[in-house]
Amino acid sequence: MNTQPEQLLENNLVAQLQLLGYTYVPVSNEKELLANLKTQLEKHNDIELTDKEFDRVLNILSKGSVFDKAKTLREKQHIFRENGESLYFEFINQDNWCQNLFQVTRQVAMEGKYKNRYDVTLLINGLPLVQIELKRRGIELKEAFNQINRYQRHSFGSSVGLFQYVQIFVISNGVNTKYYANNKNQSFKQTFYWSDKNNKLITQLDKFAFAFLDTCHISKMICKYIVLSEAAKVLMVLRPYQYFAVEALIDRVQNSVKNGYIWHTTGSGKTLTSFKASQILMNMPQVRKVVFVVDRKDLDYQTTKEFNSFSKGSIDGTDNTNKLVQQFTDDTKLIVTTIQKLNTAISKQYHQKKMELLKDERIVFIFDECHRSQFGDTHIRIKNYFNNIQLFGFTGTPIFAKNAISNELGKRTTDELFDECLHRYVITDAIKDENVLKFSVEYVGRYKAKEGSNTNIDIEVEDIDTKELMESPKRLEKIADYILANHNRKTYSREFTAMFCVNSVETLIRYYDIFQKRKEAGEHNLRIATIFSYAANEDDKDANGFFPEELSVVEEPRALYGLHVHTREKLDEYIGDYNRMFATNFSTKDSVSFYNYYNDISKRVKERQIDILLVVNMFLTGFDSKTLNTLYVDKNLKYHGLIQAYSRTNRILNEQKSQGNIVVFRNLKEATDEAIALFSNKDAKDVILMQPYEDYVKKFSEAFIGLLQIAPTVNSVTQLKDENEELDFIKAFRELMRLKNVLSTFTDFSFDDLSMNEQLFDDYKSKYLDLYDKVKTDHQKEKVSILDDVDFELELIHRDEINVAYILKLLAKLNDGPEKDREKRKKEIIDLIAGETQLRSKRELIEKFIQENLPAIEDVDDIPDEFERFWSAEQLEAFGRLCSEENLSNEKVEKVISEYLFSQREPLRDEILNLIDGDKPTLLERKKVSERILNKIKGFFDTFISGFGGE
Repeated sequence: MNTQPEQLLENNLVAQLQLLGYTYVPVSNEKELLANLKTQLEKHNDIELTDKEFDRVLNILSKGSVFDKAKTLREKQHIFRENGESLYFEFINQDNWCQNLFQVTRQVAMEGKYKNRYDVTLLINGLPLVQIELKRRGIELKEAFNQINRYQRHSFGSSVGLFQYVQIFVISNGVNTKYYANNKNQSFKQTFYWSDKNNKLITQLDKFAFAFLDTCHISKMICKYIVLSEAAKVLMVLRPYQYFAVEALIDRVQNSVKNGYIWHTTGSGKTLTSFKASQILMNMPQVRKVVFVVDRKDLDYQTTKEFNSFSKGSIDGTDNTNKLVQQFTDDTKLIVTTIQKLNTAISKQYHQKKMELLKDERIVFIFDECHRSQFGDTHIRIKNYFNNIQLFGFTGTPIFAKNAISNELGKRTTDELFDECLHRYVITDAIKDENVLKFSVEYVGRYKAKEGSNTNIDIEVEDIDTKELMESPKRLEKIADYILANHNRKTYSREFTAMFCVNSVETLIRYYDIFQKRKEAGEHNLRIATIFSYAANEDDKDANGFFPEELSVVEEPRALYGLHVHTREKLDEYIGDYNRMFATNFSTKDSVSFYNYYNDISKRVKERQIDILLVVNMFLTGFDSKTLNTLYVDKNLKYHGLIQAYSRTNRILNEQKSQGNIVVFRNLKEATDEAIALFSNKDAKDVILMQPYEDYVKKFSEAFIGLLQIAPTVNSVTQLKDENEELDFIKAFRELMRLKNVLSTFTDFSFDDLSMNEQLFDDYKSKYLDLYDKVKTDHQKEKVSILDDVDFELELIHRDEINVAYILKLLAKLNDGPEKDREKRKKEIIDLIAGETQLRSKRELIEKFIQENLPAIEDVDDIPDEFERFWSAEQLEAFGRLCSEENLSNEKVEKVISEYLFSQREPLRDEILNLIDGDKPTLLERKKVSERILNKIKGFFDTFISGFGGE
């Protein structure tokens, strides 16, 4: 048998779960689910509940969002009994997680907007806390993921909403199995494979069940390793390497006094790991305090903010050394501070009386990014001062003998300072697990020797690096022009952002002025910002991204930044540009304003309001932005500095972000290869770096042949016999889109290199979108379609912003030139509309305007006004037709559309039925009628209101 039916897969899993300690319980609907819940809660809490008392329990359970319910699950509960007595109980035992009650059931049917039946549900104390969705072998896991998202919309929240208590989802097709937290905002990219301690993936469902779904383990994951993020109000679950790292730290503290460090590659979620480790360690009775140590005030702020986002108020941030000393002596369990303030606290005589009381206390120190300034006498002073401490470090790029920097203490490695590595998860592991992206590195630049010189060969950028050449104005202008010419290609028309790191403040100033001059000349409209802290002419040996010193707010700003007067003036000039661009009011007049500027830049880069951030060192480490995909490099980097800088670009986001783009204008090929070998292994280049352009061209040709076997011509797509053939076409063309998405970021990309020309690609794309429209709008089917849960990955269908305003500009040019050229351009515009998701709903009307109205317009300047009149008339007619056909109140429909525009919330069934003037439909007709009216209103909205941004 080539395929294993879902039923057989389900049978085997349920049988295996029973062997693992789950009791099978038949539950087919909500009534039976609630009856079982009452029994299990009574057993778990050793109580008996009357029906009225259980109703009070259900009243507690039914309130709030998924996030609120996750809190409810973990809180101690209280109700009043019928006789007036207080009753305290719990939904789950968090401290002794194995002592909960475990059951498995299958095919529970719930009815909300639609009736859904769920595959396998794990019940803990009667509550559905783990939901497993299965697909037969050969079906994409993403379809199971999309199916769960459909359940989220249609039925999980219905009635009491018990399925909103699910903490972990598991999806599997037997061969591949992944898990993720109950957070409907995440994409398929935020689903994880489980692995063993050595990062070997466990993908087979039966092996995954033994490792992950074991009763004690799954309960431990829910009780200890789910994080409730207060900032985003979502659930997060640890990945396997995070789990094993925290477990290793716990074991070290429980069973030894040795130190250790965690090597987890940059971008793999170190803050979440360190937070969970700190949270668990601070609650251990033998630990007096946990001190989380970072390098500078900017990260002190950032890490405190991130920690508090996971658990509001978990950290009382330390603003000065006096506050830090107070925290050491009071009941604060978790302290976040800088190594500089910690040094002051243990060095200054003023603080000794209080600090000496803690010398013998059991304190755990966790050092963030321990490859940095802990390699000095401060680290040794901390170790010598306290008698009963344990030191743990987190790093993405450890210091080995090869990349150690000499100081007065000699070369210090991570092993020397922190003892052994307790868990390792290197960049090759992360790429293999799809937790970070590969890098696409392009080396740009060719310098030709002048005539009359001693050589007549071209010199590649890899072969030359002299100060005179590197800093020549002509070179800097060429690089700036190259960036301006290729930035849209690299960032998918500014869907993503970029950083540009340069070797010195002087060079940064030159680049910024070039960009600004080009902007004033109207050559680009990119939003370019910059921040720097000191002016060093030499290349930085360790791209660490921090201020050189941390000084108090009252000190002279020039001393704070270590700037020459002219560079500070330049920085203020650039901050002035920033203030005008974003209506802000920052400056270098004091450190508070400067730090606020730093944080505002950080926020705007993440929110894609800044296109290119120009830096020397700052932001090259410790800065995490999923929306940043490109790094331009005109700076000598090596070893951990290089990996840290490159890793700003490789955070996972969506299908469109297929790699981190690195564009290098220096001779860094050898340094890149060395850094990759040092932090993974000598054979890791093929794993970490994208393949050459030619390889993707070849893959595209192979994928095109596969597409032609399914649909030999564009028109044959409409002749596909059934949904199975349509699904094959969707998958085949989607693979072409993925490859084209990668190819389009290469500077050399041209459709001329491909076996398929651009027009043919767009024609197939139009058919692909027709299928998407068919699936999206066909709400009347009784049977669930196999296409319902297919991810069309529409984010891959993107080019420069195509909206109605853009189309009007093209129309204005239609009357130029010979008649045959006009007809050709008219067809191109219609094809363009057909290929853009935002415009497809408007296609028919825009074509009508082109055919009927455009020929009568003599002055092209009148086109926008004439189009506006045409559009308003069509909108008014369509609105009247909608209200007339369905007998709706014009005023009420207008109000519903206005509210839909504001809130993006679909009106409820009763709100829709309330729009009808006269007799309301019967009870049996209500669902069908309300869905028909809602679809018409949404169609009107899509056609006439949405997608008009930027006009």
